[in-house]
Amino acid sequence: MTEDLLELLDRVVAQAHPDEAVEAFGVDETETTVRAYGGQVETLSSARTRGMGIRVITEGRMGYAYTADLTEGALAETLEAARTNATVATSEDANRLPEPPVGGVLPDIPALYDDAFAEVRPETKVELALRLEAAVRSAGGAIRGVDTAQYGDGERTAAIASTTGVRGASRRCDAFCLVEALAEADGATASAYGLSLGRLPHEVDVEAAAAEAVGRVTRLLGGRKPPSGAIPVIMDPFAAVSFLGVLAGALTAEAVQKGRSLFAGRVGEELGGAHLSLVDDGSLIDGPAAAPWDGEGVPTGPTTLIERGVLRGYLHNTYTAAKDGTVSTGNASRSGYKSPPGLSPSNLYLAPGSITPAGLFAQAGTAFYCQNVLGVHSGANPISGDFSVGANGLMIRDGALAEPVREATIAGTIPTMLTGLVAVGSDLRWLPFEGGVGASTLLLEGMTLGGS
Repeated sequence: MTEDLLELLDRVVAQAHPDEAVEAFGVDETETTVRAYGGQVETLSSARTRGMGIRVITEGRMGYAYTADLTEGALAETLEAARTNATVATSEDANRLPEPPVGGVLPDIPALYDDAFAEVRPETKVELALRLEAAVRSAGGAIRGVDTAQYGDGERTAAIASTTGVRGASRRCDAFCLVEALAEADGATASAYGLSLGRLPHEVDVEAAAAEAVGRVTRLLGGRKPPSGAIPVIMDPFAAVSFLGVLAGALTAEAVQKGRSLFAGRVGEELGGAHLSLVDDGSLIDGPAAAPWDGEGVPTGPTTLIERGVLRGYLHNTYTAAKDGTVSTGNASRSGYKSPPGLSPSNLYLAPGSITPAGLFAQAGTAFYCQNVLGVHSGANPISGDFSVGANGLMIRDGALAEPVREATIAGTIPTMLTGLVAVGSDLRWLPFEGGVGASTLLLEGMTLGGS
């Protein structure tokens, strides 16, 4: 499958005219989803996607076209469509294709794919989804049902070839389960998620995901609005992910170049304490966005954005790097073959500290434990950094979880969050959100909790 896809790309690239650069990007992936409800399979779907996107650059003008028809005739038509699109595009010197890495061969990460994945029977996947739902329902007590009980997996081959000499392919497989538990007490309801990730289905822990959802939802029951005031906030990894996503968006070179980032022109400035280090590393195998190279064939690797509180740089693809006279950080992104490369983080994480969540509770004494936030992307201004978002969770009193809180708001600014980051927990956890984020429990000061 891999070699067949590469051969198709090679044939497209070989048709390039002397005065143009051509890149062909191909994907062959299959995704399976099983949803359970009421002890039965609600839906089971398995879909294969196969296609190619072609990028043509001539005299600084870029054109793009794609096709799901991989016959010779269709590929020739798609190449011509990309050429036509380039003729009406604006010429920019930054429109260019990356050069191959030193040695000329794209790296691979064989551990991202396990041959055992192809041997998994559909019945096994169905059984995992059914077990997941049953595990939540059997918890009893205040549990009233399951809104979502889903098992999913996928295998993906991506390949790329270009006239600059970039050429390579990679495979990966992934499995996950996600459940949303519903609970009720005294006429009030609450919901919470549980999640488990793996490379293979047997690595997905459905019981742990169910227990996580049950534990997170039952402790929210009986929540009330908190009194308003300034109070330390402890964010669990699920809540921290949302804010890291906003932070990552402001640290892309694209946002900076378009004047949409509060971090523009601040490289070298101190943004927080020495315990604040933000890294993006698409080569980390444990990360949900792991890949040996990015969406245009640039090898991935660690990029330190904030080092011990100091801003060191931004995320780049080839286009933004050319505009700034620097090199790509390997962060060109693609959602598939239907669009040219964009720019996004891959396996972004705050370097974990040495304190456990319980240790952070004890350090805070009295605080708000934020378990879930609502509306971060709509409630946060990427230019000023101001935000006001909905939240629920629990109070922490004398270093221990206390009464539940609901219908609260958290307000502040991204800069004050960074300067007010007191400690990063040791519980780094990878979550498949915001492009793949590793989040830990965070202790923050200088934020305002709004309620009654």
